[in-house]
Amino acid sequence: MDEPTELCNDFCVNQRIALKMDLPETREPTLELFDRLRKSFPMLTRVRRNEDEVALESDEERDDFLWVSLRRTSIRSGHASPPSLQDAYRIHRAVLETAPWFLSISPLDIEHIDLTFGFDLETDQPRDSVVFDALLAHSPLARLLDGEMERPVDVQPFLGMSLSPSGNLMATFEVKTRPRSADGARVGFPEPISVYLTVRRNGPLGSLEELPGIFAMLCGHAERLADERAIPHLVLPIREAISAR
Repeated sequence: MDEPTELCNDFCVNQRIALKMDLPETREPTLELFDRLRKSFPMLTRVRRNEDEVALESDEERDDFLWVSLRRTSIRSGHASPPSLQDAYRIHRAVLETAPWFLSISPLDIEHIDLTFGFDLETDQPRDSVVFDALLAHSPLARLLDGEMERPVDVQPFLGMSLSPSGNLMATFEVKTRPRSADGARVGFPEPISVYLTVRRNGPLGSLEELPGIFAMLCGHAERLADERAIPHLVLPIREAISAR
């Protein structure tokens, strides 16, 4: 995969370990996990907590941003604006290697593991119209709009597919244009158009020793699908539609 920042304004690699059972609510396992991760990633210096999440994060002033968060039934990690894909993978490998032991996660407890590539494209143009022009203007769906008085206000294509005969490996492609109010105005601060490619391996697992191999498999599929599908058929057409306006 080419340098992602050459294709879009920002790029991130996120992971989610979804669980069937609730994580421990006591302080010790969480703090011990965070301390262990901080030894490998000294830039993780801040703990943030809200109603349903506790997170360990790097300083927001950094050029790249790392984070690990615990929710009731999931462990999430991310690297935004990573120097390279290999740099982005480090935090996710570390979470897979440490979190199950500190948080007493069983192989049977794992619902699924997601790896997501996110591509952000900034624009001041109406985002739904940009996506419509880029992806749907020459399709049968375009005929649903009739006349100059009708304009697209919610164009967020989503497609999922199976990557294995058993169905335990799948991928999804999603374009997000962000919420709008009833009159079509933007809600909150302007946000980019985002293209997400997610590869998922469903559980349960036979053993925790399978995790490194599963992660390597997810990375391989994500890189292949990014190169062959998401970038040429989603990211580049949207970028060209932005430039053409």
